[in-house]
Amino acid sequence: MTHEIPDDLHYTDSHEWIDDGGDALRIGITDFAQDELGDVVFVELPEEGESLNSGDACAVVESIKAVSDIYTPVTGTVTATNDGVLDQPELLNTDPYGEGWLFEIDGQVPDDALGATDYREQTEE
Repeated sequence: MTHEIPDDLHYTDSHEWIDDGGDALRIGITDFAQDELGDVVFVELPEEGESLNSGDACAVVESIKAVSDIYTPVTGTVTATNDGVLDQPELLNTDPYGEGWLFEIDGQVPDDALGATDYREQTEE
């Protein structure tokens, strides 16, 4: 199965995506991750204003199959959270790169972030 992997995003080994196209970095889970999880039924997000260090577990996604921690790939302060996914967790399944984003954080894209080509290779193995 081929997963959607937009070329303009950065990716992590733990299947988060990073969009650096705005004032803050927007973070979400990839199409591959949501497919592995199955139907998402619950989402817990970090608090706005919370300080996070890269690698911190900061959110939880619960599906019919599993409960998974989401790790921030960036050190910084959470500037926004997507309340839409709290009310409609299925947005992570239907629109992981759009309405299904999780939170925004001020910070820099990490040096070890993957480009779309490298992430594609990782998920096809």
